[in-house]
Amino acid sequence: MFEIQFDLTDHQLIIQTSNGKKNSIQLQSYTVSEFYEETMRTLQNLGINIKIWPVPVETEDTTPFNQDRIHRSYDKIQAHNFWRILVNSEKVMQQFRSRFIGKCSPIHFFWGGFDLAVTRFSGRKAPLHPSMPNLADFVTQEAYSHEVSSCGFWPGGGIIREPVYYSYAYPEPPGFKNMPVFPKSAFYSEDLHEFLLPYNSVHTSANPEKELLSFFHSTYNAAAETAHWDRTNLERKPIPKIDP
Repeated sequence: MFEIQFDLTDHQLIIQTSNGKKNSIQLQSYTVSEFYEETMRTLQNLGINIKIWPVPVETEDTTPFNQDRIHRSYDKIQAHNFWRILVNSEKVMQQFRSRFIGKCSPIHFFWGGFDLAVTRFSGRKAPLHPSMPNLADFVTQEAYSHEVSSCGFWPGGGIIREPVYYSYAYPEPPGFKNMPVFPKSAFYSEDLHEFLLPYNSVHTSANPEKELLSFFHSTYNAAAETAHWDRTNLERKPIPKIDP
């Protein structure tokens, strides 16, 4: 067994095996092909022989890793700041997750979309999910086999030119996009079919945690109300505070 970790404080890729072997790669401005080759070489030096499909998914550029000699940027400050955003967001998402007693995903990172997410499930089956670019149908059809309300943090991409928090429902119920959500800076994107909250509005607010929780709770409420979820059996009632 082995584990691979990104250390975005000391900027290393650390590979460690269950028998105690360990090696690392310094993170710097390699080309994608150089980083791929160095990673595979380091794995082999640890006695780990693996084969992977070296083609990116969920991205517009599908140049195989071992052929991409164009992309090569690595900014240590930006990488560390991104990691800090993930850490702080995860704390709030854990708090949000704890109020739901139905099926709920762990807080997890999607490498393809590059977003940190948590998903609540209603327990009811969903219609077959349509195809998505550069992503196998069996993946999306399994992921969206049942109704969901999903939220998370995304650094942006495509038409979204800034980092955002997001929340969506699948399938999207009628009236979802017209439901009131908080805070005031949150809005519904007709292009993405989900609610968005600019990261900067959270970061600069007087109480970022409260601001973000209000977004997660209100957008989930929009999904649960319009889709008529069985909220009595899916949600945990707040525990009354007992003064000592």
